[in-house]
Amino acid sequence: MILYVDNEHASTYERPTTEWLLAARARITYRLGDLTGDLCLLARYQDVDPELVERHGIRAVFISGHGAPAHLYDETQREGLREIIRSGTTPVFGFCGGLQFIGSTFGVEIERMGSLPDGAEDPHPDYNPGWITELGYEPVRPVGDHPLLDGLGEAPVFRHAHAEHLPTLPDGFVRLAETDSCPVQLAAHETLPLAGAQFHPEYWTADAPAGERLLANFCRWTGVIS
Repeated sequence: MILYVDNEHASTYERPTTEWLLAARARITYRLGDLTGDLCLLARYQDVDPELVERHGIRAVFISGHGAPAHLYDETQREGLREIIRSGTTPVFGFCGGLQFIGSTFGVEIERMGSLPDGAEDPHPDYNPGWITELGYEPVRPVGDHPLLDGLGEAPVFRHAHAEHLPTLPDGFVRLAETDSCPVQLAAHETLPLAGAQFHPEYWTADAPAGERLLANFCRWTGVIS
């Protein structure tokens, strides 16, 4: 069994415009199950801890992004998830805010990508207006050499939806992709089965299939699939 952690705060689901997100969580759960050939459990962050991983024989953990600001969370409810990450014994991949969560678990503070220069046109005025953002399906630039990058090419396209990022990586992690606005788009630990993307590989499409390849690469790298 594998685990997909919904890392979204409950307040987000109270908004009438976010009903689609629940459907997206279910779709991604099925996708991860199909990708690994295993049953995928969907669980809320406050229900996840090492005991759950042991009880269900969880072979890999995938952490969702989130739209809620960090100050809304009761961090004691996410300590179990942080314990799983710190242990380094179960493969973990973080999507967008999930990567940021991994980084913060090891002491790196999340930051805004920056404000738009005075007079600059906002390409996404309805999404974090006034701030530098990345939104929609756009390419990243792979850097370095790593099994996660296998078969992705020079400019793989992924879905983006973020205005914050990790300005640097914790010790032991290597940077694997970048954009002009965000230097840490993809990262992996040098020795532990931990990785994450600032973009959203879980939203791959027929026209932008690189996300599926990246997640398959992660599963092969960590031994979840052969």
